[in-house]
Amino acid sequence: MDSEPAAVIEVRGVVTRFGSATVHDGVDLRVMPGEVFALVGGSGSGKSTLLREIIALQRPVAGSIRVFGHEVVGLDDANALPLRRRWGVMFERGALFSALTVAENVAMVLAEHTELPPHLVREVAAVKIALTGLPPDAGAKYPSELSGGMRKRAALARALALDPELLFLDEPTAGLDPLSASGIDELVKSLSEGLRLTIMMVTHDLDLLWHTADRVAVLGDGRIVGLGTMNQLSDSAHPVVRQYFHGARGRAAHEQAALAAGEQTWKTR
Repeated sequence: MDSEPAAVIEVRGVVTRFGSATVHDGVDLRVMPGEVFALVGGSGSGKSTLLREIIALQRPVAGSIRVFGHEVVGLDDANALPLRRRWGVMFERGALFSALTVAENVAMVLAEHTELPPHLVREVAAVKIALTGLPPDAGAKYPSELSGGMRKRAALARALALDPELLFLDEPTAGLDPLSASGIDELVKSLSEGLRLTIMMVTHDLDLLWHTADRVAVLGDGRIVGLGTMNQLSDSAHPVVRQYFHGARGRAAHEQAALAAGEQTWKTR
């Protein structure tokens, strides 16, 4: 009998406090190789805080966080660097350098962390930009010259610069119009399937969850109160989970996903 593969991310008993306020009170979760794993929850539930702890930008009060089998809690920047080279992060606001073009934003990562000659840095940057679906002329533009959806894609191109094994997405569709958000949905799915990436994302976008997530963890009351596929969570009796998935937006997203799945089934016959 084959043993279960080791988790890419393993969070055990994480406790996070800000002053007297407890945000996490014993969070446990595991992200397995090759899956698209989503973390959801209401405002103030600590989704982005947990993400920052996993990528070693913030330290919890207690608990263990292991990524690629290595403990990251308490890791200093020098020792975290080899791990950070194995993952890419797309932050909610993109975090692109406004004084650099898109190509320069991507190239900067390559120049800093590889020994590639300048001409190859430029070529690889162009490939990463194309991989995210941006037009060829986008590389020469500054972030301020791009639409919201294009900035998200540019930030994703930078996150993919070092060919990561693991990709973190913080609110990848936040602030986008429905058409741009739908494009990000398809991009996440294609990256997962085409590059065999493990993806962990923080999102409140129910359409994105239905279209891309293999498993979803729901944060509430400081803990994971629901964990499973979207279909499994839709049947959950937990009040926090039901509140999240059974509102008008949740039902509409479910119906749209079911419709899309039906159309795909019909096309493949």
